[in-house]
Amino acid sequence: MRPSRISRARILEQLKLAARKGDRGALALATDQMKTLAYSPRYWESYLELLVNPLARLVDLLVIKQGDKIAHQKGWTRHRRKRAKTKAPARGAKRDARARRRRPTSASAQGSLFPDLPS
Repeated sequence: MRPSRISRARILEQLKLAARKGDRGALALATDQMKTLAYSPRYWESYLELLVNPLARLVDLLVIKQGDKIAHQKGWTRHRRKRAKTKAPARGAKRDARARRRRPTSASAQGSLFPDLPS
């Protein structure tokens, strides 16, 4: 009998089952299949594609610890997210910002809240 092929969808299905119902058998099976992918260079690319899923990434970080090593060996880096462009401030915004930054007036120059009380 030929061993079954490792499928990304099947691994994720087993991880979800383990997360939902606490099925240790499914977790062990998924972990073994992930180890097979992680430890053989032939499957590294499919393993790194698998790590896009948060559950698979968690298993890798806690159990297998190979994802970052593989990516480093291949010279791959994570794509950095592009920052959203900020809108240019309106012309009057500069003056408003300066006004907000001004220090409040000192207590002596400020009028009393209770003028009838002696100070």
